[in-house]
Amino acid sequence: MSDVQEATNQLLDVNLHENQKSIQVTESGIRSESEHLQVTIGATVPTGFEQTAADEVREKLGSSCKISKDRGKIYFDISVESLAQVHCLRSVDNLFVVVQEFKDYQFKEKKEEVLKDFEDLAGKLPWSDPLKIWKINTCFKKKKTKHKKINQNSSKDKIESGQGDKTDERDVKKAFTNNVLDSQILDYYENPAIKEEISTLVGDDLTAYKDETEKSSKEETDPEVLKFRVTCNRAGEKHCFSSNEAARDFGGAVQDYFKWKADMTNFDVEVLLNIHDNEIVVGIALTEESLHRRNITHFGPTTLRSTLAYGMLRLCAPQPTDIIVDPMCGTGAISIEGATEWSNCFHIAGDNNPSAVNRAANNISSLLTKSQVKEGYHFSHVVEELPRFILISKLSGGLPIDTIQWDICNLPLRTGSVDIIVTDMPFGKRMGSKKRNWNLYPACLREMSRVCRPGTGQAVLLTQDKKCFIKALSGMGHLWRKVHTVWVNVGGLHAAVYLLKRTPQSFVHPSEQDGERSPW
Repeated sequence: MSDVQEATNQLLDVNLHENQKSIQVTESGIRSESEHLQVTIGATVPTGFEQTAADEVREKLGSSCKISKDRGKIYFDISVESLAQVHCLRSVDNLFVVVQEFKDYQFKEKKEEVLKDFEDLAGKLPWSDPLKIWKINTCFKKKKTKHKKINQNSSKDKIESGQGDKTDERDVKKAFTNNVLDSQILDYYENPAIKEEISTLVGDDLTAYKDETEKSSKEETDPEVLKFRVTCNRAGEKHCFSSNEAARDFGGAVQDYFKWKADMTNFDVEVLLNIHDNEIVVGIALTEESLHRRNITHFGPTTLRSTLAYGMLRLCAPQPTDIIVDPMCGTGAISIEGATEWSNCFHIAGDNNPSAVNRAANNISSLLTKSQVKEGYHFSHVVEELPRFILISKLSGGLPIDTIQWDICNLPLRTGSVDIIVTDMPFGKRMGSKKRNWNLYPACLREMSRVCRPGTGQAVLLTQDKKCFIKALSGMGHLWRKVHTVWVNVGGLHAAVYLLKRTPQSFVHPSEQDGERSPW
């Protein structure tokens, strides 16, 4: 079996659908029509980890990759045979096929002229090949949970009351945000550094909702009529139009060109209009749900994206037989991602909160129901005094991972037994507090330095409380050396990922410095 076929089968069996027979028939029929198709794929990735994503694309797909000047996006060329493998990438959040890119688009000075150009643009774009890719992609993409319908009457009533265009746009965007809890738009674009507007086309005219509702039952029975929406992402200060206006006019022209039906929530095709300063990229979305949602089914107050977890793990380049520990695991996203991608290492997920440990164990159990994993080994050779701790190992079922409840400042691990530590430290916002971090961070770094192997050990630590972390690290210069910093955006917060290297100096326990014997 070829690598492409194996990747396709794995993707279909594990992640994407349940009705394999019908999809394989559809796939083979469509592929015969587009056997040698070459297209450009765009992908949104965690900001700061664009280079990591580009490296993964080159390694796994053999494709050259371009990092966009618009942070959080990369572009690469593939053949249609590689489409299934694209969905297996671990570092990308959302995928889209590029219809056309305009690197230096010349906007007119007047708004009316710019919007008229958008209308004219829809009929001039090379839609054929991207739509073929979109059709093939329906065999691979993970289906998103069905959204709730937006209260159409509330928006319609405000429009008819004559409150004006600005109010209408604001109400529509507010209604969309409130009702679509896991909005894909928010997954697509995270960039706090520049002004950004996101808008979704509902239809040519919001007052058409009534007519659309009356016709919906009839049109839903017609398989030839596709439903679509246009999502506009606009970043930059020099535009004379809003993203809502661009989506409205461009979307109206797309509707006229294809005779599709506009539908904000139950759409078949999502057309993307990405505008960054003078650069425009028109695309068609290939993912309904962000790929970072692949591992977690039990969420906590702060759940780290799997794609960000992958980027953090990749920073330290794990080697076979490495012991990798997340001492503040939360939902277990880092350890689960590590056990999935680096199955020749062993991963330990621990937390002081029993609820967090249970969530991590449940996420491991859920993952095992969806995939086959290689047989792992137990980590009892690095753990001491286990009766004092709650150990959950039965759920791991062969996956190279275990969960444990422990105290981050007093880990039940042998000194110098851990190769890599990767964790998401408390920001002091949803979890913990800024005040507590001033005591917690130094204690954590000290205990991490004890269990980490001198000379070769590494730590990859994510935090938004950068001032506190740098202060704590400054007092640990003899044990930790900062190698690299990656600036990332986590839920709109400007955070940092620090790569630390353990110095060769042996750890000396404070009690030993006072002449007492260490329990470790």
